[in-house]
Amino acid sequence: VQLQASGGGLVQPGESLRLSCAASGSIFKVGTMGWFRQAPGKQRSLVATITNNDRTDYADSVKDRFTIGRDNAKNTVYLQMSSLKPEDTAVYYCNAELTTLQGDQLHTLDTWGQGTQVTVSS
Repeated sequence: VQLQASGGGLVQPGESLRLSCAASGSIFKVGTMGWFRQAPGKQRSLVATITNNDRTDYADSVKDRFTIGRDNAKNTVYLQMSSLKPEDTAVYYCNAELTTLQGDQLHTLDTWGQGTQVTVSS
């Protein structure tokens, strides 16, 4: 099983960008999905999460600017980013709790996708 992220790029301050991340493989269930980011010289930090009941949580720094959503039919999580600021520049990573069926046992893995670079600069 794996997560594949896409949608990063270079934008100017105030512009918008949408990230996507799809889970693939022999997945029995997808739990909470989310986005984290890591800026140069800083630790990876939470951006937003969404449960499989659509309960969301956001970092204070992105509230009212970013929106997380998911399409359960496609095992995909999205991050709509608006009013982007230079301080949003970072590598963005998607994360998901992926449950697989191995034999007669369920295994849940905290899975990370590859990072996607978001650069906000004029």
